[in-house]
Amino acid sequence: MDKDILSVIEAASPGFSKGQRSIAKYILENYEKAAFMTASRLGQVVDVSESTVVRFAAELGYDGYPEMRRALQDMIRNCLTSVQRIQVAKELMESEDIVSLVLSSDIDQIRQTMEEMNRRDFESAVDRIVKAKNIYIFGLRSSSALANFMGFYFNLIFDNVRVINGTSASEVFEQILRVSEGDVFLALSFPRYSRRTIKAMRYARDMGADVIGITDTPASPIAKLADIALFARSDMVSFIDTLVAPLSLVNALIVATSAKAQGDLYSNFEKLERIWDEYEVYEKTDV
Repeated sequence: MDKDILSVIEAASPGFSKGQRSIAKYILENYEKAAFMTASRLGQVVDVSESTVVRFAAELGYDGYPEMRRALQDMIRNCLTSVQRIQVAKELMESEDIVSLVLSSDIDQIRQTMEEMNRRDFESAVDRIVKAKNIYIFGLRSSSALANFMGFYFNLIFDNVRVINGTSASEVFEQILRVSEGDVFLALSFPRYSRRTIKAMRYARDMGADVIGITDTPASPIAKLADIALFARSDMVSFIDTLVAPLSLVNALIVATSAKAQGDLYSNFEKLERIWDEYEVYEKTDV
């Protein structure tokens, strides 16, 4: 559904029942809160049954309530400031078991990511990474943790990996100055999307590199610039975005590329084990 969900609700309002009109009114006035409510919770707030909320989503043309809620989330996630996120989360979590709420959300994000994954795009990304002349990995802010994690393991598999770091635009472009045709540029960004990441992607693409984006939805500016886009769900939890599903996707890329890599992975790790042992990298424990 391409239309803004609020416009869809307003257009459908004349045909709503009394209960559906109550739901519509609440969402139109409190969409930033409704976007993170379960069907049951929204029903309680509006004083209608959960089944009425589910039917409301179907009436709007969504496959179910979760799809309608995702449409609301996609609309607002890149617009809310951190302060607004905290205010929304505080109201939603006051009467909730926070541990269960967050862990259940993370489980749901991984499940949705797995169900929605385009296997052909995933395999194509793996092939391009394995065949790349150089592999550039770039993620800023919270996505830097994902980029560094990917870079750590890719460095154990390949000898041509460059994790891009930098606090300024000039530092970033100095590190990707020589990116060219035959290289792969992996860009990771989730709401709120990094403008510097987008600029670096444009440069890499203009230089002829294959650009692979790892982001949350096809509407993301990262997806629009990438030759191949891989998606992982990353819903908002308080002032942070959960990166559990993106990390799981990164894990899958690491495992898949290691299986296809041309080098001798076994001999690489055999050598590393000798080095780790000689230089006492790890604490020895009795088994």
